[in-house]
Order: sequence, then C-alpha cells, then structure tokens
Amino acid sequence: MELTTVWFALIAVLWVGYLVLEGFDFGVGMLLPILGRNEPERRAMIRTIGPVWDGNEVWLIVAGGATFAAFPEWYATLFSGFYLALFAILVALIVRGVAIEYRNKRPGIAWRTRWDLAIALGSLAPALLWGVAFGNIVQGVPIDANKEYTGTFLTLLNPYALLGGVTLVALCLTHGAVFLALKTEGGVRDRANRWAAWSGLLAAVLAVAFLGWTLAMRGNPAAIATTVIAALALVGAFLANRFGREGWAFLGTAVTIGLAVVTLFLALFPDVMPSSTDPAYSLTVDNASSTAYTLAIMTVVAILFTPLVLLYQGWSYWIFRKRVSTPPVSLET
Repeated sequence: MELTTVWFALIAVLWVGYLVLEGFDFGVGMLLPILGRNEPERRAMIRTIGPVWDGNEVWLIVAGGATFAAFPEWYATLFSGFYLALFAILVALIVRGVAIEYRNKRPGIAWRTRWDLAIALGSLAPALLWGVAFGNIVQGVPIDANKEYTGTFLTLLNPYALLGGVTLVALCLTHGAVFLALKTEGGVRDRANRWAAWSGLLAAVLAVAFLGWTLAMRGNPAAIATTVIAALALVGAFLANRFGREGWAFLGTAVTIGLAVVTLFLALFPDVMPSSTDPAYSLTVDNASSTAYTLAIMTVVAILFTPLVLLYQGWSYWIFRKRVSTPPVSLET
C-alpha cells in the first residue's frame, strides 16, 4: 500500500475519532437548555463533559495538521475555499470553550442563562457546518486547473451539503443524549433516554437519506457495506436505549457516526476534493500529496506517538467513568 493511501486512511481515522468523541460533546451542549430543568441539573450535565471536552478537540488539531503535512494542496484549496465556514466553526468552538469556563464565575440566573445559550449555539454551529463541509467535499466543488476554489460561500449551501449538516446535528443530539443517559442519574437520565429515542428515529431517517444520496452519487461496494453496518448499529443503539442498556446504546451511536464518516471517505477515494468544474481538475491522493520522504518521516512519528496519545486519552476516560450525580437544588443561585 502506498503511503499516500495510508495517510488518507489515517486522516479518515482522525476524523472518525474527532466526530465520535466531540459528537457527544456537541450533543450535550445542544441539549443543555432542553434537558437541564434547573441549575444543579445543568451543572451535572456540564460535569459529564468537563474533564474531556478540550482533550477531544485535539483530534481536530491533529487532523488539520496531518492534512497540511500529508496533503498540502488539499489543505490549501480546502481552507481557502471554505474560509468563512471554517472561521465560523473556529469562533463557535472558542465561544463554547469560554462559556463552559465562565458560566460559574458569577452567581445569577441571567449570567448563567446567557452562557448556557452560548454553549448550545457553540455546539450546534460546528456540528451543522462540519456536516455541510463534508457534504461539499464528497459532492465536489468548483475547482479550476490551478487547484483553486472558484465558488462563493453560497455555493456551499446546496441541498446535499445542507442535508449532511442536518444529519450530523441529529446524530450528535442522539449521541449526546445517550451519553447523558450513561453518565447521569435521576431526572436528567430519564429525560435523556426519552430524547434519545425520538432523536434516534429522526437521525435514522436523515442518515438513510444522506448516505443513500451519497451512494447514488459516488457509491462503491465498500461504502455500501459500511452504510449497512452503520444502519444496523443505529438500530442496535435504539433497542439498547429502549431497554436501559446505555453502554451498548452509546457504543451503537459511536459506531454509527464512525462508520458514516468512513463511508464518506470510501466514497471520496481516490479523490480528496473532487472538482465539479471538470473531473480532470480534481485533487487526488496523488496530485495533492507531499513528497514520499515527508510521508515516510510522518509515518515514523505517527507510529511512535499515536499509541501514547491513545493510552493517555483512554486513561482519562477510565478515571472519569463514574456517573455524575445531581447536586441538591439548594445550590442554585
């Protein structure tokens, strides 16, 4: 297997890790004003992601860095063409991080309500825009012979890409609800279970429509296989949630999101950014990659350090594996 293919697969793995882990962060953030009926419950919801949300974002940083080093032409075209969308994602992530840290800096319902809204919007916007971005990457965008994006921001807001954005939002909501059911007790857990049931049905309908459209456009046997397994995993998550098996339900939604991302990358390969202007202008794993020497050095570094990062993050999840209890209502101010 060529190193260009290896690094295409590794970047896919990094995006799987990011969207699976950050996906439940986004879901919890979006559900904060909905499932949290009082301050203690909202505080408990934030505590479920408090020790891990910033670590989950490392996957995004590594994915971006790996794309820059392994496929510089892909990185340049993507970040220049999707500049406004990616800037909006960055702003939303910053707002969400600030809100998580600042909501408890002062007492008062009004203060916390504003920051809770910032957390919700700062979680919704990235989920929606990442879905739109991936939809455009798979479908193809206007790229000329110089590998430059020739469209506008409105070009990105097409039906297929918007469906991808809404689908990712629904999947994150379901993933986050299942995570809350797994990590909390009492009223939040009960409401999260009910929410996961309804949002799971919506996510299933949207996912079938989006992945079906993807397969009709760029399908291949491998992508069809991962789509079928993702659908079965979502059904399994729905059944597990119905019978109160939150751990299995969370595994099911994680597999669903992960395989949905894999399906998009399988449908994309060997392109990394198709051109809707002329297929001959498309960026591929060959014409967008770095030199063989660069890829070889990156491979050695990845082999040495990736296991250490995975072990550390796995250890942090193990340490904070217990359920979060809701503080007494009297703590609300």
